[in-house]
Amino acid sequence: MAEATAVAEAAFRALMASHPGGVAVITTADERGTPYGFTCTALCSVSLDPPRLLVCASHSGRTLPVLAERGAFVVNLLHAGGRGAAEAFTSRTADRFAEVSWRPGPATGLPVLSEAAHAVAECRVAALHPCGDHTIVVGDVLRSEVRATAPAPLLYGRRRFAAWPSEPGPADA
Repeated sequence: MAEATAVAEAAFRALMASHPGGVAVITTADERGTPYGFTCTALCSVSLDPPRLLVCASHSGRTLPVLAERGAFVVNLLHAGGRGAAEAFTSRTADRFAEVSWRPGPATGLPVLSEAAHAVAECRVAALHPCGDHTIVVGDVLRSEVRATAPAPLLYGRRRFAAWPSEPGPADA
């Protein structure tokens, strides 16, 4: 068997862009209460017992060191009206939180995007696993909330945002 080589970065980006995912903003705060956050599509459930999820955070961002030090974070799952928040948290803007409405979460006191999120999970860090240029952050879910009347979830794929389709598909019938 021939030795495999890694695919080029551009080819890998194209591959992953072809797989749409839900959009979240991961938030935390330092010991002084200064909020930090980043836009994320790399998240998934890990376990029901205990309730656990994971997110992937870039080593080059400002949020990961604060999140690791704080030991807690919030997953804000964005609805279609939250595109502005998604874009704000991918920008190099110094104060991303000036562009969104937020409040402290009841379980952690960390930022919850009160208008842009249709669902929220407040988490305690269970494990950190460095992997390439990211760290896999595993979180125990301390509290969750889902807004039943929120707009459709925000998706990202093929390098663009879209809303969850409003028409039921064949699998929903």
